[in-house]
Amino acid sequence: MQIPLLDLKAQYKTIREQVLAQINEVLDSQQCIGGPKVEQLEKEIARVCRCEYAVGMSSGTDAILCSLMSLGIGPGDEVITSPFTFFATAGCIARVGATPVFVDIDPVTYNIDPSRIESAVTDKTKAIMPVHLFGQMADMDPIMQIAGQASLAVIEDAAQAISSTYKGRPAGSIGTCGCFSFFPSKNLGGIGDGGMAVTQDKELYQQLMIMRNHGSQPKYYHKFIGGNFRLDPIQAAALLVKLPHLDKWSAARRKNAAYYTKRFAGSPVITPVISEDCVSIFNQYVIRVPKRDSLLAHLKEKQIGCEVYYPVPLHLQECFAYLGKKEGDFPESEAAARQVLALPIYPELSDEMKACVVDTILTFLKG
Repeated sequence: MQIPLLDLKAQYKTIREQVLAQINEVLDSQQCIGGPKVEQLEKEIARVCRCEYAVGMSSGTDAILCSLMSLGIGPGDEVITSPFTFFATAGCIARVGATPVFVDIDPVTYNIDPSRIESAVTDKTKAIMPVHLFGQMADMDPIMQIAGQASLAVIEDAAQAISSTYKGRPAGSIGTCGCFSFFPSKNLGGIGDGGMAVTQDKELYQQLMIMRNHGSQPKYYHKFIGGNFRLDPIQAAALLVKLPHLDKWSAARRKNAAYYTKRFAGSPVITPVISEDCVSIFNQYVIRVPKRDSLLAHLKEKQIGCEVYYPVPLHLQECFAYLGKKEGDFPESEAAARQVLALPIYPELSDEMKACVVDTILTFLKG
């Protein structure tokens, strides 16, 4: 049976007419930069995140980059983050001239281990950037306590975690700001690149608004050097159609995750552990297995979609060699990179498809 890792066509079929109608509104208005669709989406995302303010961005990456710029983080500064995440997390820190300082992960949740953060703080540290990986939020209370004691900003990389919660609080609402991605594969995915930054801080909100538009205020007057980080209104239009379905789609992912977890019980497959403090949206369902690469090849041969998130920890990426880190420096991240495998988890999976995924894996492991 052919089972893709993600089937966006199945989702699109259910909302096609509404999406096209919203896009046609934008095209008919010919207001193709900013406008009411972007403003409406910003209000809706702020509501979902229980934040005072939201600023549409051209991507999740640009949301992080613009947040760093708006907080004045640059050359000579350090930002503490995880080495086990998508490249943009540390890439943005480096792009503003700051230094990524890596802290190893909790091997159970894959999120940054708060107990290791305090020892990484120096007089150059300006921020902590926890990543809410795979749809589960990091352990935010101790992170915020450390940040408060050292007067550090906290930028939540919530690219994979929109509407996830930690002790009842939504992703993005706890730190100084939160950054979301609307990349098409996300639980709330657009039809191209898009992102959002959220905050409770009015001054930071105003700075984000300025920095996303080349640092201009008023038009053509530049006190700051910003960037072109604006969210496209066509993306906002599509996301406004999808947003009312987000909770239902995420609940379906949790249901699929529960099925997998039950079926894998008692096998060599290590399944995701969700903290009792958290509600995950399962942007990915990631297992750990022996002989991961062999299983990966087997599943692809059987036309079952799967993916490794992420095969090379950031401290071992060639472009970060200048940081002087080596293999063995962050053993939990390195072990995860060797063992993790993401399985299909999207809401439209049929019972037959889920059973096929599990049966194929269990049969392979028994062999």
